[in-house]
Amino acid sequence: MTIKPYFLILLAVIGILPAAQAQTPFESDSIFIKKIFSEALANGKSYEWLRVLTTQIGGRLSGSDGAVKAVVYTQKVMEDEGFDKVFLQKTEVPHWVRGAAEQAYFQSGKKKVQVPIAALGGSVATSKAGVKAEIIEVKSFLELRALGKEKVAGKIVFFNRPMDPTQLSTFDAYRGAVDQRGNGATEASKLGAVGAIVRSMTTRMDDFPHTGGMRYGPGVPLIPTAAISTNGAELLSKAIKDNPAIQFYFKQNCETLPDALSHNVVGELKGSTNANEIIVVGGHLDSWDLAQGAHDDGTGCVQAIEALRILKTLGYIPKRTLRSVMFMNEENGLRGGVTYADSARINSEVHLAAIESDRGGFTPLGFGLVGTTAKKAKIQSWQPLFASYGIYEIGPGGGGADIGPLGQQGATLLGLIPDSQRYFDYHHAGSDTLDAVSKRELEMGGAAMAAMLYLIDKYGLE
Repeated sequence: MTIKPYFLILLAVIGILPAAQAQTPFESDSIFIKKIFSEALANGKSYEWLRVLTTQIGGRLSGSDGAVKAVVYTQKVMEDEGFDKVFLQKTEVPHWVRGAAEQAYFQSGKKKVQVPIAALGGSVATSKAGVKAEIIEVKSFLELRALGKEKVAGKIVFFNRPMDPTQLSTFDAYRGAVDQRGNGATEASKLGAVGAIVRSMTTRMDDFPHTGGMRYGPGVPLIPTAAISTNGAELLSKAIKDNPAIQFYFKQNCETLPDALSHNVVGELKGSTNANEIIVVGGHLDSWDLAQGAHDDGTGCVQAIEALRILKTLGYIPKRTLRSVMFMNEENGLRGGVTYADSARINSEVHLAAIESDRGGFTPLGFGLVGTTAKKAKIQSWQPLFASYGIYEIGPGGGGADIGPLGQQGATLLGLIPDSQRYFDYHHAGSDTLDAVSKRELEMGGAAMAAMLYLIDKYGLE
């Protein structure tokens, strides 16, 4: 016979069952997590913080004025929320600037067809006159190498391998294509190319070129490299098929300046009983310069602040020290993440866990875990508490680039996993603006992070 829940409660009330049996620990957690989500959805502040960060400050590439303003702003936000301590960590960051807007076209007969491009971060500029040469299309480094120096020297290489649309995870599709962006210029330069053009890393067909970081291998001539929009890539590919001897022209004005002084921004709620154990929740404050840096990673930053705000507002007193960290320079150097981990090591800080949001502000679906089998199993045991909120995927995955160095010191890493289908529509592009973010989805993500923070703090991971 099944005993109805209300009958169990009645028995507890009249003393037939022990009082502790009326409400299990997870039932009390469920009640508190409900309060977390209700607070976020009814009174959440993260969207307003994001509005200021994106529309009043905008792009925040390391070393830029926008990055400086973002440090000042997020420090003030955490101070205004009454966090126990707010402080800055100095870090030297790369300082690459785009300069005047890029220009590009290909010659189709007597007609010049303009196409949208954006210099890749870290690239050198073209000459003041620009670069004009025959362009050859390849889909892989193997295909490029098979052509040999004789067919590549003096030409521009066009890397046109799309992200695989059949991959259900767009991050898997991204990983399958992004080597062209990171190493394309090096591979082309080895064979004597004078420039490289890379198809934008997105499955969406549009006119926004998606920038991102690139690097030069040792000992190769530094050739200019840029991303071309997906619509532009399709036009260029068709033109090459129609006329393999087609000429392509591009001009860009970027340069790398000396490293600049910047900061991580850290706010904390002090632990009441285990203050020496630290749990971090964070995002990266820098963004590329083409847009407002909304999904990448303004959303992660404001969610990290919101997670602490919610717990404080609800009167939760943490056992362990909880920190919200705005990491600087994830996009083109990871200096902030390394600086934070170095500081933790030097100060003998013990980081129990770190949670990062760097996949956009879309509907949360789960958390990726990196750590020991036992610790991951303990976190996974809490999954039923998240199911009511559509969060089922607690398991394999990455933690996040900024918190990666903490993993080397023994911290368990968690990455918030939102719905990824639209993320690369906006990633590193001019379309990454506030209006692409849903307030409700953003607040749900912040609540999910607050709930996970609460559970790790309350139960630990041992």
